[in-house]
Amino acid sequence: MTDRPSDSTSADPGSETRTEFSTGSEAPAERDHPQDAASSPQDGAAAGTTAGVSRETLTEGVSRETRPAWQVRTAADIAAQDNDFTDHGTPLAQAAQHSVLARSGGLRRQGVPRPEATRVMVVANQKGGVGKTTSTVNVAAGLAQLGQKVLVIDLDPQGNASTALGVEHHRGTPSTYDMLVEGEPLADVMTECTDLPGLWAVPATIDLAGAEIELVSVVAREQRLVRAITAHPLVGTAADVGEDRFDYVFVDCPPSLGLLTLNALVAGREMFIPIQAEYYALEGLGQLLETVEMVRQHLNPQLVVSTILLTMYDARTRLAAGVAEEVRSHFGDQVLKTAVPRSVRVSEAPSYGQTVMTYDPASAGALSYLEAAREIASKGAPA
Repeated sequence: MTDRPSDSTSADPGSETRTEFSTGSEAPAERDHPQDAASSPQDGAAAGTTAGVSRETLTEGVSRETRPAWQVRTAADIAAQDNDFTDHGTPLAQAAQHSVLARSGGLRRQGVPRPEATRVMVVANQKGGVGKTTSTVNVAAGLAQLGQKVLVIDLDPQGNASTALGVEHHRGTPSTYDMLVEGEPLADVMTECTDLPGLWAVPATIDLAGAEIELVSVVAREQRLVRAITAHPLVGTAADVGEDRFDYVFVDCPPSLGLLTLNALVAGREMFIPIQAEYYALEGLGQLLETVEMVRQHLNPQLVVSTILLTMYDARTRLAAGVAEEVRSHFGDQVLKTAVPRSVRVSEAPSYGQTVMTYDPASAGALSYLEAAREIASKGAPA
């Protein structure tokens, strides 16, 4: 039996046998792929990069100055622009140095301005699975790492934010239920997180599931939360409260538009909306904004949508880039430039009772959330 010539050899009669490697200069071009086409969001020219240079290997000055104004930033961009790293040639060294800074409190020296008054931010989206709770706890943790004093109020009966922050939330624990239904002061139901100094939480227990029914007959039921927050002695302006004040209060809402979410919308001055970079998220966003407008007209005229964060962003797809461009065309600077990528580390962290900011500070998810927190602090409160 005669052996067939292999794919890597030339078997032309009368010529010497020669080997062709796929990496040779004469190698045939790979077939075109939709993700590699010139119109792809990942094309070098479209993303503001030089041809043939990946996003991870951009030199400083190329990745930012030539990027379109609406282009979101990935974790690789954030790592590339961090001036605290002394060795820009070794990504592993950068990751290790950032991890040390995060765990040792060194990020506090980077300094972000403290707001003049406590910023109460409502994190809401009636569509589930968009990273609402994940964004709440990680942005709050990022702000705490940057030296801010932060309080997270878990208003979701599932208690997922309480789990990620590592606080007890079994039945019988002082919780948001006691604050809303029983009228307990906010100071008596909050607890400090052990992993991060400056980060406090009010846990949610399963009792909160029945709070909406119990609040139906209560007078001014939609104002229970705002009264509890404003009555806290560390919530207010620098002139009234002093340097010990809370800088941020985040309210994590359930994925619905019931009485609990209504309490949060009445209590908040700003609205923080995480949305997944998919089409369904755009539909849900429209419904949510209708509810916000109704609350503005009848209950809280000061409420504004100040922050929109793209989550689960996949830079390899046209869909994600299209959603990002669509959202930014409607909301402009309200959309953060930083997008949070899909990350296994972000999903793993709650199983250890931590946020990704302490679980793996050098991961792509942690870098993105830290930059999102820095953006929020730098923008300041809306006028």
